[in-house]
Amino acid sequence: MKNTKASLSLALGTAIALSAVAVPAEAASKEKCYGVALAGQNDCAAGPGTSCAGTSKTDFQANAWKLVPAGTCMDMDSKTSPTGHGQLKAF
Repeated sequence: MKNTKASLSLALGTAIALSAVAVPAEAASKEKCYGVALAGQNDCAAGPGTSCAGTSKTDFQANAWKLVPAGTCMDMDSKTSPTGHGQLKAF
């Protein structure tokens, strides 16, 4: 029983460590894109009056962001952006 607990602890620890390593690599291939999320579909921290994911009040809200594949944000449509495309910073 003692060896089983030790093996289980080691396996769990290894799984946690590996999952922590995988997340930053995935996040590095994504970027925050402002002004492209539909109402209630933003990822997190959409500015004043919102707390986190799914709390944006309007479509294409200028301070609400969505994670998108890196390099694609400024090609995405935004009806509120001065350029008509997503932005890398809130506007």
